[in-house]
Amino acid sequence: MSVDRPDGPAPEPMTIERLGSRDPSWPAAVEIFDTTLRDGSQFEGIALTADDKLKIAHQLDHLGVHYIEGGWPGANPRDDDFFRRAAEGELTLDVAELVAFGSTRRPRGRVDDDVTLANLLSARTPIVCIVAKSWDYHVVEALRTSLDEGVAMIADSVAHLVAEGKRVFVDFEHFFDGFKRNPEFSHRVLEAAVTSGAEALVLCDTNGGSLPHEVEGITRSVVEFAGADVTVGMHTQNDTGCAVANAVAGVRAGATHVQGTINGYGERTGNCDLTTFIPNLSLKMGIRTLPDGHIDRITSVSHHVAELVNLPPNDALPYVGKSAFAHKAGLHTSAIARRPDAYEHVDPGLVGNGTRFLVSDLSGRATIELKAKELGLDIEPGAMKQVLEELKSLEHAGYHFEAADASLELLMRRATGWSNPWFKLESFRVMVEHRPGEKMALEQNPLGHYDGVETEATVKLVVGEDRIVATGEGNGPVNALDAAFREAVGDRFPALDQVSLVDYKVRIIDSSQGTGAVTRVLIDATDGDRRWSTIGVSENIIEASWQALSDSIQYALLNA
Repeated sequence: MSVDRPDGPAPEPMTIERLGSRDPSWPAAVEIFDTTLRDGSQFEGIALTADDKLKIAHQLDHLGVHYIEGGWPGANPRDDDFFRRAAEGELTLDVAELVAFGSTRRPRGRVDDDVTLANLLSARTPIVCIVAKSWDYHVVEALRTSLDEGVAMIADSVAHLVAEGKRVFVDFEHFFDGFKRNPEFSHRVLEAAVTSGAEALVLCDTNGGSLPHEVEGITRSVVEFAGADVTVGMHTQNDTGCAVANAVAGVRAGATHVQGTINGYGERTGNCDLTTFIPNLSLKMGIRTLPDGHIDRITSVSHHVAELVNLPPNDALPYVGKSAFAHKAGLHTSAIARRPDAYEHVDPGLVGNGTRFLVSDLSGRATIELKAKELGLDIEPGAMKQVLEELKSLEHAGYHFEAADASLELLMRRATGWSNPWFKLESFRVMVEHRPGEKMALEQNPLGHYDGVETEATVKLVVGEDRIVATGEGNGPVNALDAAFREAVGDRFPALDQVSLVDYKVRIIDSSQGTGAVTRVLIDATDGDRRWSTIGVSENIIEASWQALSDSIQYALLNA
């Protein structure tokens, strides 16, 4: 047996071909149906406008999904506005097809006067997706009708939509729960949809309670029942943490259509996360999902959609998360310096992500050197040692640089002799004045506070040859300091007009000291294109906030 020595030739770069090969029993390709705009919008904290939905749809088309489910026409004015604007030309799709979502006709109703079906037709999409009851318990108890009527509702609705020129997908709600209880009824509803012209039979784990071995077995039986000419799809929820695994299990069983959302957004605990599912299929299983050359767009689309729904990106997401290829321990980073694939299951570049080396008190010299190389900095050996010692000392005092990438970069740049060329702080003062007065209206102030609170900050800066004194007011000390700084230098540094603070976190480092404890402040800021984090630590929360704010401003100017 021969073993490559550390100084031997590096392995070939990881490619899609190297990573995964397809089992002949698996499908060669799987259609990706994105429901971020409909099911994803049910995630707690998400409220999309029609403008948001149009922007997200463009991102999904850029990624290359096959279908984009836009919403439920007739359910609310926002979805009606979205479909109207899409039909009038505001949404031009190069790859994807737009889908409208609805339901079957009402029990004992007629398709020609059913409002839901009429709204689906009015959306003017080439494809419609209707949800249908496939669990006998729901038909009898929720719809209060017979099983025969439940079957007829599906058959009549599909036939009507097909006759109107629509391609029809059917989402079989609670399919796995229903199949376990009454497989005969499940087969009846599937057959009713197919014989009426449905193009895809989508098996939904609506409660999210099924496990992969159950999903694979039931899906395989459906694929065998439906036959080779019928598309079988998956729609999985994440209530057991198995949404992606269940979708993969369905594909292993023969499903060729999978519904999911970007970043796993969805009701309750979410849906199948396409940012994990797609790389798993394409990179690990050799199954085609997106057009050639598109999979490396998935990280940027993930982050862009997070911004559009106004939620912070989940750093821990597989493949696309900020931490997905982050390495902290010195042993790991030392090995990666020699063999890039030593601690990474795929090449981050394949999904548009990158390797990150987290610098902390666990870091060794190799970590610092790699981080400096990443930043394009040339740090002398003596200065490198000094950086490492200072870093460990600061982390011991409460700093946390792996969470503050921008502050870390400024620290390392100072080791090369760099210093802030834009401004020098002479002093700052913050005043908070509380004057009990009239209470605000209850709907504006549920805690019953008085409105007589004012915060004012004054900064004294030296900019070039000029000494500048400026005052600003804000909702709190950080906001007031930021306002005062911008008042002082805003006309000199127009790039700051694009910079905004998007998050502010405070943590008590030693709670045993009570209100006199050392505090750590983290500030996240953005200029619209990039996002960065800075840190400050002090017994005085205002001082810690200024440290983080000052670093954030310097980083913004450095990259302007």
